[in-house]
Amino acid sequence: MTILLVEDDEVDIMNVKRAFKKNNISNPLVIAHNGIEALEVLRSTATDAPKPRIVLLDLNMPRMGGIEFLKEIRQDPELSSLSVFVMTTSNEDGDKIDAFNLNVAGYILKPLSMDRFIAAVSTLKSYWTLCEYPE
Repeated sequence: MTILLVEDDEVDIMNVKRAFKKNNISNPLVIAHNGIEALEVLRSTATDAPKPRIVLLDLNMPRMGGIEFLKEIRQDPELSSLSVFVMTTSNEDGDKIDAFNLNVAGYILKPLSMDRFIAAVSTLKSYWTLCEYPE
């Protein structure tokens, strides 16, 4: 199952890749640096590669932030069923409320330590491994 990481910070992208490796997650990982790029990936018909079913989403990004991206995919019948996990540094109640009102599967604060980040990604792996997705 392909996973889309929507993240503008190169250090955070490397941390996600490192955490995937430490947790033996071999799922294909597609990177988009903002919501506009993510929508292009999700709506692209140019490739035969499987479309992502899980999105790891940062909220604070240039061009199109995470909440705006969520609003866009939730209004699109082709994308509305995506499982989206917010992974952000924002601990603002307003962001949490907005995200959950847009039907996110989870809201995870990016931990400061790599060990805690690896543990958070391990929990995500357990979750999406247990979930059954339609063909």
